[in-house]
Amino acid sequence: MKIRISWPAGNVTATLDDTPTATALLAALPLQATAHTWGEEVYFDTGLTPALEPDARQVVEPGTVAFWTEGNTLALPYGPTPISHGDEARLASPCNVLGRIDGDPRALATVRAGDAVHVRPA
Repeated sequence: MKIRISWPAGNVTATLDDTPTATALLAALPLQATAHTWGEEVYFDTGLTPALEPDARQVVEPGTVAFWTEGNTLALPYGPTPISHGDEARLASPCNVLGRIDGDPRALATVRAGDAVHVRPA
């Protein structure tokens, strides 16, 4: 299961795992949202309200596609956030892990707060 995430300065594709939240996201596509940034993380509202999954994590690898259930947002960390210790990618709280960005997640560094973000099947 692949998705494409695009914004005015670029795009990435991501491979999603077979999880309940990933399935719900795919069913909701295409979607458009406004980007927010938090350190080296891009996040945006999806309108979805999935439950926290048993394997949710707060510290993930850069490039992880995560879903922050407390904010109903897709969270895309590509490096440290304001609460990270060192170089880790620490999310605001435990998030459902949906998959991984294909290629270099640092491409997300070109996303600016307020950018229109589009997510669609790839």
